[in-house]
Amino acid sequence: MARYRGPVCRLCRREGEKLFLKGKRCFTEKCAIERRAYPPGAHGGGRRRRRQSEYAVQLREKQKVKRIYGIAERQFRNLFARASRLPGMTGENLLVGLESRLDNMVYRMGFAPSRKAARQLIRHRHLRVDGKTVDVASFSVLPGQEISVTPAAAELPVVKEAVEDKKNRDQLSWLGVDYEKMTGRMLERPSRADIPLAVQEQLIVELYSK
Repeated sequence: MARYRGPVCRLCRREGEKLFLKGKRCFTEKCAIERRAYPPGAHGGGRRRRRQSEYAVQLREKQKVKRIYGIAERQFRNLFARASRLPGMTGENLLVGLESRLDNMVYRMGFAPSRKAARQLIRHRHLRVDGKTVDVASFSVLPGQEISVTPAAAELPVVKEAVEDKKNRDQLSWLGVDYEKMTGRMLERPSRADIPLAVQEQLIVELYSK
């Protein structure tokens, strides 16, 4: 499956809620959901909402999570397979696996305005894990590992703006960030209650269990 390269605000409108795909813009009145709270398409505003089948509800939840984290179907399915082999609840294991991705960690720490921007920084070799350059966005970060931004990237306007914006927002309890040194760590693996994501992961488990 090819990566989606179209307008991301269209994805938020399709799901009917903010997926926070455009960074700071999502917190302003320019957000597409604020201006056009109806599905995309020529007749989106006039569509009647039909009653969805159980399968459709489960599929929409999976699509929403994939769009939030910006990953393809094969990656998502592989993550689910690994999560199902771990002890504990599969749905929670899946979300923890998604949250542990390097691109998500860079975004959560505030070094990038969105996960898409984080992937761009990673591909351009601007991120290090324990002092070693990592250019794979799906790299799984372990508790205690240090993520650092290269000095050159720390001077980029997009990074500076993201950091300043993040300083005005609460940091997640399971992350430790030093904005002076431009470094951060996962202090511990998050529990489901620590992941600020309005999704019903059990629906995804039910979908893949069919």
